[in-house]
Amino acid sequence: MKITLLALALAAISAGASGATEECPALLDVNVRQLAGQEVVNLCDSYKGKVVLVVNTASKCGFTPQYEGLEALYRKYKDRGLVVLGFPSNDFMGQEPGSEQEIAQFCRLTYSVEFPMFEKVSVKKGSAAPLFERLAAAGAPYPKWNFYKYLIDRDGKLVDYYSSVTAPESGKLVSAIERLL
Repeated sequence: MKITLLALALAAISAGASGATEECPALLDVNVRQLAGQEVVNLCDSYKGKVVLVVNTASKCGFTPQYEGLEALYRKYKDRGLVVLGFPSNDFMGQEPGSEQEIAQFCRLTYSVEFPMFEKVSVKKGSAAPLFERLAAAGAPYPKWNFYKYLIDRDGKLVDYYSSVTAPESGKLVSAIERLL
């Protein structure tokens, strides 16, 4: 009788635990280091259940003013579940040459960036960081330039991607975000 009760209790705990924890979406099951910091973040642990906009950034690009629009999107929609994730990259004509500390300072002082920024990475095919490899495997192209944008839904699935010329405030991107929120 004791064994049966113990088995039932363990089964109930096991069923409750498996029902309480959902599996991490593969796209977001990536560890990244915060910009200019030591803390490593698992994107799934931090952002599962949110609408995620991933952007490869650069400080000395013609599209750099998009930081302002990205921050505006983040501030407007963060309480509804949007997070913008920035990944500086020096892959395109050396337009992100600074150290991570210089990049963080530039973003904060020039554009008041508060959305999460992560380690400087490569985004080009053949040398791309794991997140960008996963985005490509999900059907998106590797970035062809700075400020490519990748929209991921609350279930961790790639919904769409946008080239550098799509401004953060474009109706196409804002409508897609609002639909997902």
